[in-house]
Amino acid sequence: MVPTLGPTLGVKGHRPTVGTRDCKDLLHVFAVVNLVSAAVHANTLESPKDAKRRTGKGKTRRMQEAFAAHLRHVGLVYPRERHPRVVLLIDNAPWHRGTPIEEALRDNPHLEFKRLPSYSPHLNPIERFWKRLRRRATHNRLFDTLADLKASIRASLSYFQTMRHKVKSIIEGRTKRKHVR
Repeated sequence: MVPTLGPTLGVKGHRPTVGTRDCKDLLHVFAVVNLVSAAVHANTLESPKDAKRRTGKGKTRRMQEAFAAHLRHVGLVYPRERHPRVVLLIDNAPWHRGTPIEEALRDNPHLEFKRLPSYSPHLNPIERFWKRLRRRATHNRLFDTLADLKASIRASLSYFQTMRHKVKSIIEGRTKRKHVR
């Protein structure tokens, strides 16, 4: 996730400004939302601009390994003994395939993928959650460091982890919007 710009209110006649940084550091967030209980489980991957030089691995490989670790985390949160079948809705991102993913699925045979058609984010309930998370954690904010961005994301994730009724309304598409006229 990177800081994002969105609509905001300001004083009439004065345009609000938000600073920017010319930085290529990224924070990737992997999350699952339980559609029954609205529980949120997330992991992050910091991707500094020189990650390829540091690790010797390309972005896709780093993302595959992080997603595989996330799948193992999901396997621990939802153990096979209590949850014999866990279905994960995923898109067709390149890091959702590959050897690390196959190994993670072998370690957790109760996890199963349901792949959505290409270019159909409207079918994936977590996309609505991502939108609300971004609005809460990153809209119109400038972060001095990647650690500050991560802290903001973590704080917002913690909020949603304790406010399951809000998560439930987000994933079901029942968000209340107040219109100002």
